[in-house]
Amino acid sequence: MIRTLVIDDDFRVAGIHAASVDRVAGFVCVGQAHTAAEARRAIAESAPDLLLLDLHLPDEDGLSLLRSLDTAAGRVSDCIVISAARDLDAVRAAMQLGAIYYLVKPFGFAQLKDQLEAYRRWRTELDHGAGTDTDQQVDQDVVDNLYNLLRGPAGQNATASALPPTMATILNAVRAGGKPLAATEIAEALGLSRPTAQRYLTQLERQGLIELQLEYGSAGRPVNRYRVTRPGRTAAE
Repeated sequence: MIRTLVIDDDFRVAGIHAASVDRVAGFVCVGQAHTAAEARRAIAESAPDLLLLDLHLPDEDGLSLLRSLDTAAGRVSDCIVISAARDLDAVRAAMQLGAIYYLVKPFGFAQLKDQLEAYRRWRTELDHGAGTDTDQQVDQDVVDNLYNLLRGPAGQNATASALPPTMATILNAVRAGGKPLAATEIAEALGLSRPTAQRYLTQLERQGLIELQLEYGSAGRPVNRYRVTRPGRTAAE
């Protein structure tokens, strides 16, 4: 379970967010804090994996709190900022301080759920990739994939220019193919390994940018082929 601490000065809003966290599979809210001082005590006591942090706290700015946590010794919790602050400086500062996402209030349960699930997938992939080797080296494909996972459902409406470079190249190759293509064909055309091509094709399908088509031959297993999603459809249809 991903242990989450909700930090918001509004008791009612904090309660709503806490209840929402508990509704998402794989997450549990381990507490609520309504001031920076309460947040520090809660973090020290429960060591949460994730913070949902409001920037407007009565005793200290949320960015200041986040900055102090980043410079403190020991393990640092991941953080999703939740704030009504819409100025670019606040967003930029949150990103510079390591916030993995910035949700602008007001937002609904679906938006929070989508981002929490994106974070869960990111953690799973990161933990799976790292294993027990903290010195493991990764290539650009792995880095692109990890960053893309944090994009969450926002990537569903993305264009190729907004995607990580390798993924954008694969999407363009599918688009230019003129017919449904298999991972092997994409890999050979672009000089990639088949597992790398397949990983990105799967991500593009999940985002709704391409769709899977099964091709059945006279014998053997069906071949997975991909084409750009047709207008008015999603890959799930």
